[in-house]
Amino acid sequence: MPELPDVEGFRRLLDSCARGRVVRRVDVRDIGVLHGIGARGLRDALKGRRFAEPERRGKWLLARTDGPTLLLHFGMTGLLLCADPDDPVEAHDRVLFTLDDDHRLHYRDQRKLRGLWLAHDESEVDRLLASQGPDALTVTRDDLAAALATRRGRLKTTLTDQSVLAGLGNLLADEILWRARLRPDRRVRDLTPAELRCLHTQMRRTLRSALPTGRVPPRASWLTGHRDDPDPACPRCGTPLRRTRLGGRGTVWCPRCQGDGD
Repeated sequence: MPELPDVEGFRRLLDSCARGRVVRRVDVRDIGVLHGIGARGLRDALKGRRFAEPERRGKWLLARTDGPTLLLHFGMTGLLLCADPDDPVEAHDRVLFTLDDDHRLHYRDQRKLRGLWLAHDESEVDRLLASQGPDALTVTRDDLAAALATRRGRLKTTLTDQSVLAGLGNLLADEILWRARLRPDRRVRDLTPAELRCLHTQMRRTLRSALPTGRVPPRASWLTGHRDDPDPACPRCGTPLRRTRLGGRGTVWCPRCQGDGD
């Protein structure tokens, strides 16, 4: 599932492949990924437009042009690829953007849970992203405290709620909570000031370590590197990891490092 580091990787790819290039052709191969606009409307809006510097906000990628802004969300299975002219088009490539140097951008998504939106001005961008909380990469400790102050739910489900904090998904939330030694089912309201400081610190460290890889890296020293093992053990203490579900999401945690109380 693409999370903040993945989308930052897509932003860098878009910047290197398309920034300054003109859209020569738009091929919509599946209208099911378009939201609020049809295939013809997307082609008419973007053909002849020049891509500008892209942005990322949470899990959203903003492909800005010298006109409208294309907003991409990758759901659970979405990808963005920069293809050469002779590269094959895959079955799950939903929209193709051919550039004036003949490279193509492929929006590929197997499950089509999210997709593409078009904003004609900044007010439309703001409207589409109005429900997002602060970005997890740049949120300050005080802003994080404010975002969590009125929450009464479990810590894991709260961190992955994009209206509370934008950018964190299942893998990142488990990794950050393991590093902060906090149980995923802790009540947010029970966090002490010291635990909140630790949570913020470990979130920043985790994200900064993951960003250069463009993914949540399955390193041997990370929880992420062991969650899919047949008999997963904590890379810090060797205790067998536990699996549960919180908010419908598979959750992995260490009962020793993260506490085994209620």
